[in-house]
Amino acid sequence: MGVPYIKDERKDRLQMSKDGKGKDKGLIAEFRKFITRGNVMDMAVGVIVGGAFTAIVTSLNQDILTPILAVFGGTDFSYLTVTLGKGEDAPVLNYGNFLTSVINFLITALVIFLLIKLINKVSDRLSHKEEAKPAAPTTKKCPFCMSEIAIEATRCPHCTSRLEV
Repeated sequence: MGVPYIKDERKDRLQMSKDGKGKDKGLIAEFRKFITRGNVMDMAVGVIVGGAFTAIVTSLNQDILTPILAVFGGTDFSYLTVTLGKGEDAPVLNYGNFLTSVINFLITALVIFLLIKLINKVSDRLSHKEEAKPAAPTTKKCPFCMSEIAIEATRCPHCTSRLEV
């Protein structure tokens, strides 16, 4: 079956080589076609918005949630270390920084989950879904033999009785 974009790309390259255009012009045209595709633009917008959203969630985490949690015992475990070996040059395992990062990640994931849940709830309320009307019946019952027949039938195919229209 293949991927449609790759097939189109190959056709474009073949067409460019048949037209006698140079590789530079073909590469530029191909890049222009790639960059103006809708999903690439959507992805770029998503990355930009995601970066801005990350700054908001990080600020929420560091400036609001962490101080509140510090009242109840804190979430800064950066002082937790294990020295591997002896002497001044012994490597130090800073597992406290890792624990702090894990806690920050969980808080960030919870905030994102709650925001997406809120967005979905608001979206569902804003989109007025019309209830599907039941489809018109396509069959009826013959009053004589009680068989299921087409609604347009004027004679029952089973008992051959004439039906009122």
